[in-house]
Amino acid sequence: MTHSIRRHHSNARMSKIVQHGDLIFLCGQTSSGTALASIDDQTSEVLRRIDALLLDVGSDRSHLLSATVYLKQIEDFAAMNAVWEAWVPPGAAPARTTVQAHLASPDLRVEITVVAACVGVSVS
Repeated sequence: MTHSIRRHHSNARMSKIVQHGDLIFLCGQTSSGTALASIDDQTSEVLRRIDALLLDVGSDRSHLLSATVYLKQIEDFAAMNAVWEAWVPPGAAPARTTVQAHLASPDLRVEITVVAACVGVSVS
């Protein structure tokens, strides 16, 4: 069975969302990245962006399959986890990896990318 690939919010470099079959792939999401923003604030903003993109294609955080979290400083792990754990619905924790990484801007403290299951009809 052949599934089409649908790309949303695309430019020459990347697509924010790629759908293939029943899978949704989001590009890495970051905050607006101000140097004064705490890891809590940046993580919350990133998760709001993930919510909006998933909603855009008829899914939500309860259908996450996997996540990769990139932290500028691994010392932010506990604080990021506190925000993450409050966001993930009970019983819906995805497979997850967290690594320390150099991010695209010095003001960024966290970047998260996810794969989710498609549960609805695309609305964009």
